[in-house]
Amino acid sequence: MNLTTKGKYAVTASLDLAIHNKDSSYVAISSIAARQSIPAPYLEQLFRFLRKAGILDSLRGPSGGYRLRRPSSEIKIGEIIAAVEKRMDATQCGGVGDCNGGSTCLAHNLWMELNSEVDYFLMNISLEDVIKNKTRNKDRNLDKLLIASG
Repeated sequence: MNLTTKGKYAVTASLDLAIHNKDSSYVAISSIAARQSIPAPYLEQLFRFLRKAGILDSLRGPSGGYRLRRPSSEIKIGEIIAAVEKRMDATQCGGVGDCNGGSTCLAHNLWMELNSEVDYFLMNISLEDVIKNKTRNKDRNLDKLLIASG
C-alpha cells in the first residue's frame, strides 16, 4: 500500500480550494501553490486528473483558475486519491490470491480486509468533514490553553 506525494498534494490542494472558493469563484493555481508550498507545474498535472474525474472545473484567462465542481460535502477523499494514484493495495498479489507461489498466502485475507477498511474510510470522509475536523481540533486546543492558563 502506498500513498505517494501525488495523492497527498491532490488532497491538500482540494482542501485549499474548498476553503478559498466559498463564493464559487475560480482560484488561481499560483495562489494554491504558494499557500501550500506545492510546485505550480506539478499541481497543474494533478488538476488535469481531478478535472477528468469530475472533481474540478477550470476556466482559462485572467480571472480563471480552478474550483470544485460539487459542494465540498459531496467530494470524498477517496475519489481524489483514486483520480491521481494507482489503487492502494496492501496485498503482494493485487488481490488475485497467488502471492505464495501461485496459492494464497497466510495473511492474504488480512491484507484484503485492510484494503476494504482503507477504501471504506476514504470513501466516507468528505473534504468538508476534514475541514470541520481541523476546526474542531483548533477549538479543542484553544480550550486546553484556556484551561491551562485559567
